[in-house]
Amino acid sequence: MKREHVAELFRRLRELDPHPTTELTYATPFELLVAVILSAQATDVGVNKATKRLFPVANTPAKILALGEEGLKRHISTIGLFNAKARNIIATCALLIERHGGEVPCTREELEALPGVGRKTANVVLNTVFGEPTIAVDTHIFRVCNRTGLARGKTVRAVEDKLLKVVPDEYKPGAHHWLILHGRYVCTARKPKCPECPIRDLCAYKHKTK
Repeated sequence: MKREHVAELFRRLRELDPHPTTELTYATPFELLVAVILSAQATDVGVNKATKRLFPVANTPAKILALGEEGLKRHISTIGLFNAKARNIIATCALLIERHGGEVPCTREELEALPGVGRKTANVVLNTVFGEPTIAVDTHIFRVCNRTGLARGKTVRAVEDKLLKVVPDEYKPGAHHWLILHGRYVCTARKPKCPECPIRDLCAYKHKTK
């Protein structure tokens, strides 16, 4: 995609949604961290249902540690892979207290050192909480970038690296949110909604729907 088309793509997405943000429900950086860990291979809707039960009871590292792994599982059992996620969240809470005074760290290295936190989760926290111009690439963004020609790549990391190169700096803070929402509601996996797509004319997809 030509550089001027990339800028126009994000200009249109920003015009439609000037202040994009995650659809995960959270009130503190720690709540967002937990929600993003839970969101792996799960929907935001499903995560929000679980955290609606969990956060009123335990929304700090100390409170979740007090619940214990089995207690935490009871609150998140509706989410896929909840056993492994509970184990990781408990371990992460312990490290947050031990190394960071119970606070969510603000560097990639420290975030990725937490159990259950990979590059994508770290990118979400760095962007949403700390305003860093990171772009977290999930399955929606991977699909949109390859389908439209915005940033093609065979791996998630390749797409992320290309996005960081081609997205104008002014759009980087919101790029992750615009692209994930576009993939979730318009450029859907099985049948993209091309007739209502605001960037249809910029898109390189050869099999546009009618």
